[in-house]
Amino acid sequence: PVSIGMSMDIASIDTISEINMDYTATIFLRQRWTDERLCFDGNKSLSLDGRLVEMLWVPDTFIVDSKKSFLHDVTVENRLIRIYPNGTILYAIRITTTVSCSMDLTKYPMDKQTCTLQLESCKT
Repeated sequence: PVSIGMSMDIASIDTISEINMDYTATIFLRQRWTDERLCFDGNKSLSLDGRLVEMLWVPDTFIVDSKKSFLHDVTVENRLIRIYPNGTILYAIRITTTVSCSMDLTKYPMDKQTCTLQLESCKT
């Protein structure tokens, strides 16, 4: 098994829709794991062009209850790939996602809602 470290920052919550029972947020997702096949001699990390991600194994991470999502690509894809001498890979992306959120509006306008943002990964 591969241990994957993850962190996520919410850059913005763009919309909340009571009618559609969802919200839209922009997030920065960072994942880190080690692939010993990518070890190299040196003491500095290598930053790679985001297009090279197609040549690497990356975790199959997805957003639970996402209705639609997209990766930002202006002016280039918003991806960072950094490889460290010990084979550790840092993979960071910027995503905007619309996520379902069941809301109980029976106490409107004094209601309080809790919406989650969950990430999962499939074992392959």
